[in-house]
Amino acid sequence: MAQFVDWDLAAATAGALGKSGPRVSFAEATDVVGALRRLTEEAAGHVADYTGLRAQVAHPPVRVVDRRDWAAANIDGLREVIGPLVTRLSGDKRPGPLAEAIGSRITGVQAGTVLAYLSGRVLGQYEVFAGDPGQLLLVAPNIVEVERKLQADPRDFRLWVCLHEVTHRTQFTAVPWMRAYFLSEVQAFVDAAQGGEHLLERLRRGVATLSDAVKDPNSRASVLDIVQTPAQRAVLDRLTALMTLLEGHAEFVMDGVGPQVIPSVESIRAAFNRRRESGNPLEKAIRRLLGIEVKMRQYAEGRKFVHGVVDRVGMAGFNKIFASPLTLPRLDELGDPDAWVARVHGGPARATPAAD
Repeated sequence: MAQFVDWDLAAATAGALGKSGPRVSFAEATDVVGALRRLTEEAAGHVADYTGLRAQVAHPPVRVVDRRDWAAANIDGLREVIGPLVTRLSGDKRPGPLAEAIGSRITGVQAGTVLAYLSGRVLGQYEVFAGDPGQLLLVAPNIVEVERKLQADPRDFRLWVCLHEVTHRTQFTAVPWMRAYFLSEVQAFVDAAQGGEHLLERLRRGVATLSDAVKDPNSRASVLDIVQTPAQRAVLDRLTALMTLLEGHAEFVMDGVGPQVIPSVESIRAAFNRRRESGNPLEKAIRRLLGIEVKMRQYAEGRKFVHGVVDRVGMAGFNKIFASPLTLPRLDELGDPDAWVARVHGGPARATPAAD
């Protein structure tokens, strides 16, 4: 099979370049891991009660990981997805031993550089690629580092993070078709490309762009360079709408549950928002090119949409959004909850007391 990325080198690079975590003793680290596992279970109960969504498939227990393990888990997931796609796109034609070895190693270093940067920022993630139905990861060093910087109550901050990440796990386990739908859209994005060789080259260029962004804040390249066909842009619109919904729903839930179970939630939210908005020019450039700025907008836009729908039709009415892929919001509906309500529920929206 044609080798697109030297994954072992990517993992080694991520491990070598990743930042060291905050200083903690062995006893402190053990306490953090135990607390995060307990708070994940507590958050699961709160999320289920608030949303009315219950897991329909079994899911593995939460994994509390360090930065190196987070990068390795993502590499495992990407390997599972990208390997078969590259095989199909290349027709299993090898580019030649030298070209393959050099190209895959360069891409491996670039991918590892990106993951090293992200491994120091991600607090948690529901990883959907590595296996069905996916697995919840919590990055303990990053959680501890941020709670210290914010001077937040550790128990409150950790539960706050768990509420957000457990909501993502709920979305994929209470809605059994969600993972398959997401992966099918990724597949559709690839299928919409014009020519396999050109797509592989654009994928390489996309990885290089992200790597350059980490090292050079003045880079003018864009990750959208890999999106060239109208069909790909249509798929990207659907994926953007889906991710905005999922992120906004998680924000809505954590803001709805938080005041009931987290005494210091208001100060945590204010401090965390300031942290999101701050950053030196290098940080801001990297966030923009890696798509993190887009993710920040998704939090706000998605939360506003979810709030608007729940206001109109209540939580049970909102949950119809998960009935099938056809009831997911379209990109243009995210700014117009009435349009989604009219399409899915029929007739004009009716005011309903907000859930939060």
